[in-house]
Amino acid sequence: GEALEVNREVNCVTDFIHGCEDQLQKLKQQKEKGLLYGIPISIKDHINCKGHISSGGMVKFLGQVKEEDSVIVQVLKHQGGIPFVKTNIPQTMINYDCSNLIFGQTLNPLNPQKSPGGSSGGEGALIAGGGSILGMGSDIAGSIRLPSSFCGLCGLKPTGNRISTSPPGSSAGDRPFVLAVAGVLGPMARDVDSLALCMKALLCQEMFQLDPSVPPIPFNEQVRLRATPMSPPAQQQR
Repeated sequence: GEALEVNREVNCVTDFIHGCEDQLQKLKQQKEKGLLYGIPISIKDHINCKGHISSGGMVKFLGQVKEEDSVIVQVLKHQGGIPFVKTNIPQTMINYDCSNLIFGQTLNPLNPQKSPGGSSGGEGALIAGGGSILGMGSDIAGSIRLPSSFCGLCGLKPTGNRISTSPPGSSAGDRPFVLAVAGVLGPMARDVDSLALCMKALLCQEMFQLDPSVPPIPFNEQVRLRATPMSPPAQQQR
């Protein structure tokens, strides 16, 4: 309901993922609940979800319904998360705004006269507007970091190949100029703890088995909690 309300105001959702209720009923019957049990998760448009398109904001991809979930969606479901909407992006996703000729312009919920940033702009707008508490974006040159900044959120661009991008969700994924810098998937949320929980959930045996090209290195809580002491300010020379 909240997602619908936010979408009416800022136009950030491109599709509602069917089967959410069925998935929740299955999860209730499982003994192992998973780290993301029952959490609705929004998914950037280009990440493949079974039975849905990954448009990249381009008309040529509108007829191509995906036959399987991408690895990241499979892992989110394995951990009890419920992908429930797909969110808007700029056309081709090589852009720091968030509009295309199919779904139109996404607005910033903090100020509708401003852009939410891009290319994970629909994610930024939906989470900032209160329609989602955790989302999956992607970043090559700022596409998680910019909308997180524009919308007052937390976002993480993980190290390249830390999280599976298989099968390639990006409709721009085969372009050599994109591959010069590794594109990565990563979480967006309202606080750092949510990002850490999501990374901990994703970096699991399920992902390492589904995509053997990902180094099987689990999340290290100690590294996250290791605070760097602030050095005292340099005394001014008199």
